[in-house]
Amino acid sequence: MISDREAAATGRRPGYAVAAGVFAIGMAGTTLPTPLYGLYRQEIGFSELMVTVVFAVYALGVITVLLLAGNVSDDVGRRPVLFCALALSAASALCFIFEGGLPLLFLGRVLSGFAAGLFSGAATAAVLELAKPGQEAHAGFAATAANMGGLGCGPLLSGLLAQYAPWPLILPFAVHLVLVAVAAVATWLLPETVRDPHRPHRLRPQRLHLPPEVRGVFTPSAVAAFAGFALLGLFTAVAPSFVGQTLGVTNLAVAGAIVFSVFLGSTAGQSLAGRIGVRKALPGGCLVLVIGLALVATSLAVTSLPVLVLGALCGGTGQGLAFRAGLTAVSRAAPAAHRGGTISAFFLVAYFGISLPVVGVGALTMELGLRGAGLTFAGCVIVLAVTVGLYVLRHPPAVDDDERPVAARQNQGRHNRQA
Repeated sequence: MISDREAAATGRRPGYAVAAGVFAIGMAGTTLPTPLYGLYRQEIGFSELMVTVVFAVYALGVITVLLLAGNVSDDVGRRPVLFCALALSAASALCFIFEGGLPLLFLGRVLSGFAAGLFSGAATAAVLELAKPGQEAHAGFAATAANMGGLGCGPLLSGLLAQYAPWPLILPFAVHLVLVAVAAVATWLLPETVRDPHRPHRLRPQRLHLPPEVRGVFTPSAVAAFAGFALLGLFTAVAPSFVGQTLGVTNLAVAGAIVFSVFLGSTAGQSLAGRIGVRKALPGGCLVLVIGLALVATSLAVTSLPVLVLGALCGGTGQGLAFRAGLTAVSRAAPAAHRGGTISAFFLVAYFGISLPVVGVGALTMELGLRGAGLTFAGCVIVLAVTVGLYVLRHPPAVDDDERPVAARQNQGRHNRQA
């Protein structure tokens, strides 16, 4: 009888590309509401601060799952966790379809956050572990691109459907339910990559205990991810309101495309990170992120849509560079038995970057307006990104730029010596 790992190696079961597709579908559902907040404000009636609170509730859901169950896929296996995440994603879509006020809106976002928290660790680990020998670098890009690409496709899809199709507050989520069903079938076909999966005794809050092999690279990598995710949070929570209220652009497809642009830049940055290596990509990403934030601040000051898009692309590229470099360093340093939990800890820090600064922006908006709050936010994140960039420039991660797992590189070394 052929095991799941052997089947994956011989190509008889779907590989990392299918797992990445499941990951992307799951993450797309978490950003579907982004261009629709203006419609919800008209329908329900709430302030800009409440928009950021609704968004922060999602981040709180992510953080809760990462703390309670970030490493559960290391025990029970990747596939059961992916099925659970897809079920939560479907439940979230149903909450939005039958939404009748803030309670279901909040519940939908919390469930979406739970799903994202499960996807972040389990799906990333599954994509990396399903790579055949020689595919490790491609799988690393697929994992991060599926995450950021999925997050970007959500607002693009919902913006287009809301602007040009009927039922703007229902159809995007109905389409996503169909995609979730497709992803569930794909997950059923995926091989399990965890050896001897077993049922954990109980879920308990997970301390940020990191294996000794990871500690040297975790802090700079995670703080850089915090700064980059803060930019993503600004665009997914506040950018559509700024585009509509300050720039006077009411087309929902345009709003969704602007949010998509920052994730498009992120995906491009991740592609570049694989070429220039971890040691250069981490400080370089922080530098490009600073330039992007400066452009975003300029667009707020002069109310320019083209400069905002340019800042989104540039900032997203910097975020993607730093994000992939950090995730590569952390996942490569982590031992296989603790990889899911270590990756979840990395995402935990990153999602604090989405939640805390964005709520601050929402609160500042009440006093300073969108422009003043955005400028303050950009200045704070610029200081953080510069600090991290200078630190990793002086203390680069103690890893080489070979993205293959340690065991694979050791085997290759033995093969070379024998030859």
